[in-house]
Amino acid sequence: MASLSDKLTSSMDFSAFSKAKDLQKRLLFTLFALIVFRLGTYIPFPGINPGFLTEFFSENSGGLLGMFNAFTGGALSRMSILALNIMPYISASIIVQLGASIIPSLMMLKKEGESGLRKINQYTRYLTVLITVVQAFFMAKALESAGAVIMPSSAMFELSTVVSLLGGTMFVVWLGEQITARGVGNGASLIIMTGIVAGIPDALVRLLEENKTGAMSTGVLLALLLMTFAIIYIVVFVEMAQRRIPVQYPKRQVGNRLMQGANSHLPLKINPTGVMPPIFASAILAIPVAIVQFSSKTNRSDWVSQLAVLLTPGQWLYIVLFAFLIMFFTFFYTGIQSNPTETADNLKKQGGFIAGIRPGKNTAEYLDYVITRLTVLGAVYLTALCILPEFLIATWGVPFFLGGTTLLIVVSVIMDTVSQIQSHLIAHQYEGLIKKAKLKGHF
Repeated sequence: MASLSDKLTSSMDFSAFSKAKDLQKRLLFTLFALIVFRLGTYIPFPGINPGFLTEFFSENSGGLLGMFNAFTGGALSRMSILALNIMPYISASIIVQLGASIIPSLMMLKKEGESGLRKINQYTRYLTVLITVVQAFFMAKALESAGAVIMPSSAMFELSTVVSLLGGTMFVVWLGEQITARGVGNGASLIIMTGIVAGIPDALVRLLEENKTGAMSTGVLLALLLMTFAIIYIVVFVEMAQRRIPVQYPKRQVGNRLMQGANSHLPLKINPTGVMPPIFASAILAIPVAIVQFSSKTNRSDWVSQLAVLLTPGQWLYIVLFAFLIMFFTFFYTGIQSNPTETADNLKKQGGFIAGIRPGKNTAEYLDYVITRLTVLGAVYLTALCILPEFLIATWGVPFFLGGTTLLIVVSVIMDTVSQIQSHLIAHQYEGLIKKAKLKGHF
């Protein structure tokens, strides 16, 4: 028998959306915030030679620097004040989350609830400022050594670059938090997805032009399109897949009433981490490559130039590091999100149990065993999805926007946003049912 929430979800239509005024305001706010973000990617910081940037990014559009430029929505290629995007905040989040698993003081803050999370978020912002200042300074030095600066004073250029990029990054962080709180969806993920989606039309036009000029055959173009649809299907299928562990609740006496037993389930996703492992891995790999590629080729040593080549998509070192980082962050992020011991204790307090498994320690061990196996599948799925298209990018020159990483981010963020919209609609319909029940109760 379908639950009430399933019935409400299946019966949702446009009329229900038209009555949900709060949801409409949230969607409009989200759209307005993303438009503001896109406008910000066209505001350059001073002292940059635009002709050099156009030539430089036309030569390096296929490397890891091109991938980082895709995440920023083209802001890096335009040297916008939002060139670093939200990546310093993501890097800071990685460091703080790693610290929260090994530093006792941060571990205590995590257990304090909402007040502890506010302090952790504050520490993350402080670390974001530090990382942004360091990255902006090194970017300014790299631009100077590459001959991309037209400002006569190097000290003034470095100061203006640090101030501009710091202000732009913190604005994007603030904007993402506002989207999460007052809009629909995760603000950071939506900002990254917006940057990727903004580059998809240009990527498709480039593919069609290559097909028109004969650089890419029609068969290869059709194969790429089929691969894209296949990746989208796989992402939707896996992201919606669940391992449901049956949970039983026995009969119990509550006051003078005898509560009947019930059967439920504990849903465990194959990929509970979503898009975070590929984003974390890309953010870490993009930092050294950006510094190396922006540095002057005449001043590079041989090993630095060779390292820059090996860290481009399709090269063995890039593939190995990318795969390792994705697997590492999949296990790490799953370990942060799931706590088998706490789940087992909650089930025991509520009187629930898993058939054939004793409550308490045995249940926690069983849940840990299941979660570990699912995490292995999720790590293999994410790694294969993000690595296999890299060979096609390197072999056929496919734009990065059609790779597995970008499609995973776009599809997952859209699914999460649609799920939140449905939750708002269900909540709105519940409120309508409660109001009707109260009105009937007065008569």
